[in-house]
Amino acid sequence: MKVILDAINTYLHRIAGYNPLVIAVELFLIGVVVWWVMRFLRGTRGARLVKGVAVILATVYIVINLLPEEMEWHRVKFLYGHFLIFAFVAVVVAFQPEIRRVLLQVGQARFLHTSRSEVQAMIDALTESTAYLSRNKIGAVIAIERSVGLGAIVQAGTPIDGELTSGLLNTIFYPGSTLHDMGVIVRGRRVVAAGCQFPMAESDEVDASLGSRHRAALGLSKDSDAVVVVVSEETGRVSVACEGQLYLGLEAKALKDMLEGLMAPRKMARRRRKAARHAQGDDI
Repeated sequence: MKVILDAINTYLHRIAGYNPLVIAVELFLIGVVVWWVMRFLRGTRGARLVKGVAVILATVYIVINLLPEEMEWHRVKFLYGHFLIFAFVAVVVAFQPEIRRVLLQVGQARFLHTSRSEVQAMIDALTESTAYLSRNKIGAVIAIERSVGLGAIVQAGTPIDGELTSGLLNTIFYPGSTLHDMGVIVRGRRVVAAGCQFPMAESDEVDASLGSRHRAALGLSKDSDAVVVVVSEETGRVSVACEGQLYLGLEAKALKDMLEGLMAPRKMARRRRKAARHAQGDDI
């Protein structure tokens, strides 16, 4: 016990000799990286795994640094070094969908120059169509392309290249239509393709009561930054998949507000937040 206490005391003395400013900057940078990673993984299957790996690595690191050097713990340190390599490979395998999404965003990112009126018209058409589909319990899955291009999925579907209207969407998903079982991709004010097969999420990532449309919506939201609107054929419930998360049971107003927050250009979003703050001040 005395050996361990002496090792802790030695370690604390060593830390006390560091430059406080350097330590503060390093801790801040580490904190930013950890926050970004956890924010990116929030709601995905990798969130709990990364927490477990981080706890194990931190615990082992602290223990190794507290081991007295005179006791020659060379084999433990050797094994720890190899364990880090194994942990890195395991993380790459476990987080393959998330890593793929990041690389897609970096490699295919493009700036969308969409006016406020175009965004609002797109959202109005989508909300009007989903309200009709929901009332009549007509299943649908609609992907809204953002910064990550969906060209490969578009090419595998049926080209439409038509103006986005609620009537067009209702026609595509009407029961009996040859395209109603698959997904539609929207780019700006255009319906670029229908009959598109979206990548499916793992079955254990979606509630067993949800169908293949929800799995496809969640799968695409994990592989890209698309916003995917789903209408359940069984219940008529409207849901949205975005950034690897599924938001279930949205009413018309909630759907419209969510789409405006996700699709609006940054200037629009800033204006909306500023207007909301002014409105709260007037209420007070």
